[in-house]
Amino acid sequence: MAGRRGRGQISDDDRALWAQVARSITPLSPAAPQPPPQPGPGAGAGPDKLAPPRQAPSPPLLPALVPAAGPVAVPARAPLAPFRVGAAALPGRAAPFRAPDPADQLREGPLRMDARMHRDLVRGRLRPEARIDLHGMTLAVAKAELTGFILSAWASGRRLVLVITGKGKGDHGPLPTRAGALRHEVPHWLHMAPVAAVVMQVVPAHVRHGGAGAYYVYLRRPGRG
Repeated sequence: MAGRRGRGQISDDDRALWAQVARSITPLSPAAPQPPPQPGPGAGAGPDKLAPPRQAPSPPLLPALVPAAGPVAVPARAPLAPFRVGAAALPGRAAPFRAPDPADQLREGPLRMDARMHRDLVRGRLRPEARIDLHGMTLAVAKAELTGFILSAWASGRRLVLVITGKGKGDHGPLPTRAGALRHEVPHWLHMAPVAAVVMQVVPAHVRHGGAGAYYVYLRRPGRG
């Protein structure tokens, strides 16, 4: 009988019914349709038989990764030297930078005045004819005051004046500056226009006139180059 089937087999009627149902179903994912059940052994081919299931398309192959030319060389670090609390500093380390002392630079500069008078000046034997104290001034104000003082003293015929800068308490302007800014800047200002034309020599003051916090300024005679 056509409708009868043995255990574990699909009858021809079941296969025909399943094919009719399968043709009326729209798959959810066209790329991966659900395959129909495989026919059992002994099933014949015919127009009502199920077609063999279609295989899902294979996924695209990923491009092959290009291997690197070689391992990246990492420079080896020197091992840290052993450290013990209380040990002395290691030799060979550079000392922190310090600006040259302006007094030393002035001593190493060329001598432009009479040598005997310069020796007396260094020993504090000469008395300044005028002085200006730049304490508490900002750099901008101090430079203007110094310029006016030097030009006025030269026009009055004075030869030796004293400029007091202080030893390094800093400047009281709106922006912070290094300690001793005036002490470092005044020698530069005295070698710049317009006062450089009337200044013959700048010498660190003797301790009796302020020492490291002051300078002697020896002026040219008015009317002479």
